[in-house]
Amino acid sequence: MTSTPSLPLALVRLARPHQYLKNLFVLLPLFFGWKLAGPGAVQQGLLALAVFCLASSAVYVLNDLKDVEDDRAHPVKKNRPLAAGTVSPGQAVAFMFVLGCGAFGLAVAFLPPVFLAILAGYALLNVSYSFKLKHLAIVDICCISVGFVLRVFAGGAATGVAPSHWIVMMTFLLALFMGFAKRRDDLLLACNGAKTRKCLDGYNLEYVSTAMSMMAAVVIVSYILYTTSPEVIAKHGSDKLYLTAFWVIAAILRYLQITFVEEKSGSPTKVLIKDFFIQACIVLWIASFYLILYTDGRAL
Repeated sequence: MTSTPSLPLALVRLARPHQYLKNLFVLLPLFFGWKLAGPGAVQQGLLALAVFCLASSAVYVLNDLKDVEDDRAHPVKKNRPLAAGTVSPGQAVAFMFVLGCGAFGLAVAFLPPVFLAILAGYALLNVSYSFKLKHLAIVDICCISVGFVLRVFAGGAATGVAPSHWIVMMTFLLALFMGFAKRRDDLLLACNGAKTRKCLDGYNLEYVSTAMSMMAAVVIVSYILYTTSPEVIAKHGSDKLYLTAFWVIAAILRYLQITFVEEKSGSPTKVLIKDFFIQACIVLWIASFYLILYTDGRAL
């Protein structure tokens, strides 16, 4: 007999803490802006990360409230706390209110006004997404990608580091790549009678697979152009950044293998949590980039 989880545990599941990996994009300006050695900037960056974790959890609660009936028809999402009935709608609304107030309260108290404006834009985008935009093909994936870009801009505002156009564009492209992978998984579920997204009418496997492959190629080329750009070489004081491209290419090829061969793309966050090969590529990319930036390169 399966026991019913306690309310605190159910609320934690409702907040989806495993999705906080996405919020690490807030720290990209800190990493690429040579600010890891500055305790003040690191503190502000971590605070911004915490704010986005609270805000994103509030968004997930709103999304689950909006989609509770559809989730009950989904083979996996039916186990979410609202769909399973372990959290009532009233409790979810109260929890969402606490999370949202916590996020905006911290932003008002400790972070600059520009960060607060970006956070408000992020909230508005996700409310629009939950109620309407996620039902529009292509628009839905673009909204998700813009959400990642807003995280980068928010991290820049919090730490005082302006993100370069390279980081902004590659963040958007990478998010598109993962978004198409998620839609492909949704389409496979729909083929088995579990269609839960209206936007799937605007997609098919051929289109999504082609778009995903195209995004993978564009991400790789963009990253290589970034690492070999004279502007970037001059900024970081090193011409060896191209060496980090090997890990990026390997990780994307592995993600394509998971999607097309194993057909397990599903949630990008869960893929990152479970797949050792991609985890190793990310760790090696961070390590190699750090060594080049902070030992071979010059601090700004």
